[in-house]
Amino acid sequence: MKRLRPELLCSTLVSRRGALAMLGSTAVLVGCGGGGGGSSPAPSPTPSPVPTPTPTVTPTPVSGPAWFGYGRDAQHTGASAIASQDLGTIAWSAPVDLAPQYTTSGALLTHYGSPVVTTTNTVIFPVKTGATSGFRVEGRVGQTGGLVWSENIDYVMPPHNWRPPCNILLTAQGRLYAPGAGGKLLMRTDANAAAGAFTPQVFYGAATYNANAAAFDGSVFINTPVTADALGNLYFGFHVTGANPAGLVSGIARMTPGGSGTWVGAAAAASDGAIQKPAMNCAPALSPDGSTLYIAVNIASGGGVQRGYLLALDSTTLAVKARVALVDPNLGTPARISDDGTSSPVVGPDGRVFYGVLEGQFPTHNARGWLLQFDEMLNPVGVPGSFGWDVSPSVIPASMVPSYGGSSPYLLAQKYNNYRGVGTGDGLNRMAVLDPRNSQADPVVPSVQVMREVMTILGPTQDGATTGRLEWCINTMATDPARNSVLANNEDGTMYRWDLTTNTLSQSVKLNAGLGQAYTPTLVGADGAVYAISNATLYAIRAS
Repeated sequence: MKRLRPELLCSTLVSRRGALAMLGSTAVLVGCGGGGGGSSPAPSPTPSPVPTPTPTVTPTPVSGPAWFGYGRDAQHTGASAIASQDLGTIAWSAPVDLAPQYTTSGALLTHYGSPVVTTTNTVIFPVKTGATSGFRVEGRVGQTGGLVWSENIDYVMPPHNWRPPCNILLTAQGRLYAPGAGGKLLMRTDANAAAGAFTPQVFYGAATYNANAAAFDGSVFINTPVTADALGNLYFGFHVTGANPAGLVSGIARMTPGGSGTWVGAAAAASDGAIQKPAMNCAPALSPDGSTLYIAVNIASGGGVQRGYLLALDSTTLAVKARVALVDPNLGTPARISDDGTSSPVVGPDGRVFYGVLEGQFPTHNARGWLLQFDEMLNPVGVPGSFGWDVSPSVIPASMVPSYGGSSPYLLAQKYNNYRGVGTGDGLNRMAVLDPRNSQADPVVPSVQVMREVMTILGPTQDGATTGRLEWCINTMATDPARNSVLANNEDGTMYRWDLTTNTLSQSVKLNAGLGQAYTPTLVGADGAVYAISNATLYAIRAS
């Protein structure tokens, strides 16, 4: 991670994500964790779990729904298609980072990509192998954690502040994709098979890449997760940092299952020459019918407010259907599209598009940001949500909240932190279910109308000697419509089930001692097991 300039460092009392500092019109997130207090549990110098156990029994065959990637599906709804198991015990664990880089204050400012799970319950995830570089992908038996296969990849992280995730993708056809150096994708035909290998596919042509691989490896970087449509066509963003033989500039790529590619430049699509790239970690999303692709683009950090646009592209041609400048709904000025976050478009079943941004001027909304909503052609519609920083909300059917009496067919679930020591933040960090079609006065800026809070729940663990609570550490949370519940991990090192029928934390399992960390995903396997990442480790949680 790049060292923060001294003028951007916060007080010694604020050492995690809630800690922000101001330099002119910019805000830099210099730490993470609950509300910015200085009493978060100190991390171990290495990931805490014991080595993965060797399976002693043959697992029962499984046939269930897959988890394809970030937010599970191409709309990033985060909804499990199977009832999750009880949070009974940690069945196994495995490191996702062999050399985690903690800050001097003990935070872990590294995002980790979402694992994927096949229909036969192979759990596949990327592993960072070195301090600053090196990755491999592992496939493990979901029931036991037994290693099925492991293969090194040549993925290179794009320029960054917080370390970005290496994101993998499973398609409906069972193919596995990982990012590689030079903007290429690496494809494995059978994600379950012990035998096999990744083969490269290059959106601008394999021959062009092979003629000067070093030039592309040093200048072209995949900087978003990959998303696939129902036919296996692939979409992702890439950041170009210098001249290259193909004349590539930063943009958005589409690749067919056969490896043929097209692309469009980010600045051209935004019709703004100042735009430099797709927003870091912004997973492209598809409309429910697959015809429209949504992705955010922005300017690089360090040049004032990191402003940007949300784009709607034809998913076949990448022609621009619509674009909208992303604006702070309180100030009426450009919102900040931070490269330290992982906010991605989320699409509701009615085609509405939701996207999280930071406020344009620190700390006018306590660094909570805003969740903007648009119709399918990016016309502003409804009111914003009162939290948008580094999160993609999960879409849940209204029936998951039996007490709800409104008219919305679906609701949104997401974290709802209020960082202590930032603006008027009180450190009472919550999760919330929000109604995108109804409104209330914003709890921080009452003059702004925001999505109505249907239900909230406070973090369970006190933040040291403060009145605040340790925060929820998820960027996309798995929801369980079959059990009316949300699955989320907390910086206290515990995984929780939030029961939306009783509005209680009805189940929990301790993962580790806890620490301030970059936000991470939760997911559900093909047999209902629950998976969470905490302190550079993947945990598999089962009923028994």
